[in-house]
Amino acid sequence: MTEPQQPRGVLYRWASILPVTEATPRITLGEGDTPLVRSVALGALCGLDELWFKLEMCNPTGSFKDRGMVLAVAKAVEGGAKAIMCASTGNTSASAAAYAARCGIESYVLVPGGNVAAGKLAQAIAFGTRIVQIDGNFDEALNAARELTQKHPVALVNSVNPHRIQGQKTAAYEICESLGDAPDILSVPVGNAGNITAYWKGFGECAERGLATLHPRMYGFQAAGAAPLVSGKLVEHPETVASAIRIGNPASWSGAISARDESGGLIEAVTDEEILEAYGLLAAKEGLFVEPASAASVAGLLKLGRAGRLRGGRAAAILTGNGLKDPDTAARHYHPDIVVSDATVAGVERALGW
Repeated sequence: MTEPQQPRGVLYRWASILPVTEATPRITLGEGDTPLVRSVALGALCGLDELWFKLEMCNPTGSFKDRGMVLAVAKAVEGGAKAIMCASTGNTSASAAAYAARCGIESYVLVPGGNVAAGKLAQAIAFGTRIVQIDGNFDEALNAARELTQKHPVALVNSVNPHRIQGQKTAAYEICESLGDAPDILSVPVGNAGNITAYWKGFGECAERGLATLHPRMYGFQAAGAAPLVSGKLVEHPETVASAIRIGNPASWSGAISARDESGGLIEAVTDEEILEAYGLLAAKEGLFVEPASAASVAGLLKLGRAGRLRGGRAAAILTGNGLKDPDTAARHYHPDIVVSDATVAGVERALGW
């Protein structure tokens, strides 16, 4: 009989670099080890020698959140928690609900009213979480979640939980492993800013461990209607088509600024029009269907390239979530090329103009 394979997952693969103990339950839904795919078309448009896409949308719930959530939930269970809570614009709720279901504990999600993409909310509902829609934005939801989890025996699993950052840093290790070094530039969408903070932490550790010879310049891109890190001021009413980064007061603000400054990178804004252009190009030119927030990382590189600010080098762009997360945007943005035919070969040929 063939021996069963070692389970796949962040807590198995990366235990040596994570704060896990023998008491930490090794839960997994198969997260991590996501593909790194080289661009065939957009790299040249950005003025780069190489552009690689890290497909974090291939994680179990369709977004990068699973990397950190698996550790946050495992440590919550290790600590005796019987329930978890998060505030979410969508992806965090789906991930938290999935891992809570896996562990047999309760989950509670606070979502901003009218601002969560249908695909993400459908996931949370399917996983059985309790959803509270608040009359406010994400930042207000997070403030409420923080107070509630201090008042009640429920673990907070937003990215203010340091285990989330620890889990998410493993993607930087995977990039260095795949490329043989760190890239010159790491481009990432920025909303609550936990991801840019986590990648910078991971790349720093890779350099310390001899897994990389350089530190990448961290390029973070916010939506123009939700760009507090660009303006230096809170955005009370953030607005953007990219719902996953529609955040006006990032919880990891200081971590993002440190990543930018220490790496010699930048954090800039891209408009919704630029995001949607990149969203369309990724699908039409690369075969990659992402949610709008993911496209911000590519929109930023395209913007810099067109301005002559990128001159060669190797970049990796993080594609954070699957396009099926936000079917409404896809329906509005894409116009199907459908013709009607009778059910014969001749009919199909006529319809195709053959």
